Amino acid sequence: MIRYSVRCKNTHEFEAWFKDSAAFDAQAKSGDIACPHCGNTKVEKAPMSPRINKSSSSATTPEARAREVAERILEVAQQMRKEVEANCDYVGDQFADEARRIHYGEADERGIYGEATDEETQELDEEGIEVFRIPNIRRNS
Repeated sequence: MIRYSVRCKNTHEFEAWFKDSAAFDAQAKSGDIACPHCGNTKVEKAPMSPRINKSSSSATTPEARAREVAERILEVAQQMRKEVEANCDYVGDQFADEARRIHYGEADERGIYGEATDEETQELDEEGIEVFRIPNIRRNS
């Protein structure tokens, strides 16, 4: 099995597993690979960095593995934030009010993002309005 980074014509990137390179080529040509973000079936392999396995003599320490996992979590959070910012409306500090308007049918349903206090998000939760927090990550590199 081989894992490829795949990109649709709308530039959404995702990962998928294939038996081999020929299997990817055949499925891409026949339109059997659909973007999980938008459903577009025009896809291609996206550039990806090679994974180099370390020799067994240089076993990964738990601390190194924890750093790797933390880095991956940060990468995914950043990717999520980029997707939200690219595909949703920014409503600033009016997030809670706009989420309520959408929930109660007073505004068009759409994806939104913005800022809300802990108290506001708790109130939204109590009203049954589903919201998700995405961390705003600043890196020192």
